[in-house]
Amino acid sequence: MSDADYDKQQAGEAGEIARLLSYVLILLASAGLFVSATAIPTSRFEQLGAGAFPKIVFAGIALVAVIAIVEALRKIPAGAYGRFARQTQAWAGRRYLVFATLGALAVYLVLIPVLGFSLASFLFILGLELVLMPRRAATLLIAVIVAAVFSFGLNWLFAEVFTVFLPRGVF
Repeated sequence: MSDADYDKQQAGEAGEIARLLSYVLILLASAGLFVSATAIPTSRFEQLGAGAFPKIVFAGIALVAVIAIVEALRKIPAGAYGRFARQTQAWAGRRYLVFATLGALAVYLVLIPVLGFSLASFLFILGLELVLMPRRAATLLIAVIVAAVFSFGLNWLFAEVFTVFLPRGVF
């Protein structure tokens, strides 16, 4: 087997595993929606109730997802899971800045009610700039100015010009 054929085989295995994961997500979503459809109130004039049709649709989607999962499991060789995990880890490592940005956004959203918009935004913007920008004296000064303008300045603009008050924190 040539290297090109081996790469095609691995790409096919990775695609099958990714497809399997999407089938599992579809199954979980349809099961959750099926359960939520049971909460639809019924009226005394209906035999089946208002939630009957959504439950039938979501049960059908779940059944198709289970069949697809079984078929996908049959196609994937046993060693493919380990290779997929290594490939996924390498992929995530190459995109660490995306995950750092998403993590910073999550921390920012948690800190807004505690610190308020201005301080949380200042820390968020400055932190991202420090991670993403080259670190020299001039760029650090620019980062602090940009963070201050887009956090405290934006808060001032909304409060004074638009009369919209952004969230204030405990501090």
